[in-house]
Amino acid sequence: MKYGVNTMVWTTRITEQHSALFSGIREWGFDGVELFLSPTEPASIPAVRRILEEVGLERTTCSVLPREANLIDADPQVRARGGAFLKQCIERTAELGGKLICGPLYAALGVMSGRRRTDDEWKRAVEGLHAAAGQARKFGITLCLEPLNRFETYFLNTLSDAAQLVHDVGEPNVLIHFDTFHANIEERHPATSLRAVAKELGHVHISENDRGIPGTGHNDWRGILLALKEIGYEGWMTIESFAQPEPELAAAAAIWRDLASSGDELAREGLRFIKALSQEIDLPTEQPGRAHGVY
Repeated sequence: MKYGVNTMVWTTRITEQHSALFSGIREWGFDGVELFLSPTEPASIPAVRRILEEVGLERTTCSVLPREANLIDADPQVRARGGAFLKQCIERTAELGGKLICGPLYAALGVMSGRRRTDDEWKRAVEGLHAAAGQARKFGITLCLEPLNRFETYFLNTLSDAAQLVHDVGEPNVLIHFDTFHANIEERHPATSLRAVAKELGHVHISENDRGIPGTGHNDWRGILLALKEIGYEGWMTIESFAQPEPELAAAAAIWRDLASSGDELAREGLRFIKALSQEIDLPTEQPGRAHGVY
């Protein structure tokens, strides 16, 4: 098991000026960071990579498709922009030295149709993700697809549907991204749902039921960690919660209050809680070689 933290806990705009933050993250006991990616963020990838390597932090990335680059849109030009967006994010992940990119990579965030997804939309997602997987394979990068709650997408809400999408794409470097916040809303029993997708699981985000500090709410942490132990998961467990999000992120995630006194508190306390519980139930720690679920 490797422990990571998403830099959105603090900001979506990471630069070389965050070197002190990266040093702190390493000192607190994290193995790596997860960076939000867009065609312009981070602004200086070589500088950020150099600092991360100096402090000894591994890295994963995450991203969301914008409305004008929706992979499932009926307009082929919009879909083409979605494919180009993913290609850029894959290339930027490689430039950062990362081997995994996660998130709702199948459709634009927050776009709602007012109906259920269609077969045509599903086919467009499969086609676009198949192409992206081929591009990612050149860099040894895995794509992990995150089902979101019903208020953020209508296209993919459950782990079982995510498993079907992974199956239909049919590429070994396309896996499932499990997020405890979204599962708390959409899965009847998150731990049971995890066991059902054991073979397809590639990445884990941990966040409390209110998106605050892990361990301070009602998520079934013991059940989830026991399920991860039973299925032999040895990949990343990355904190993606929000303390005092920037206005753009707050709007996207519908967060209208502070969820922690600071990002530092959220990261430190979240890591302390999840490590203690993991050790209590004897979750495996990182072993030499390739982690489970990483292509």
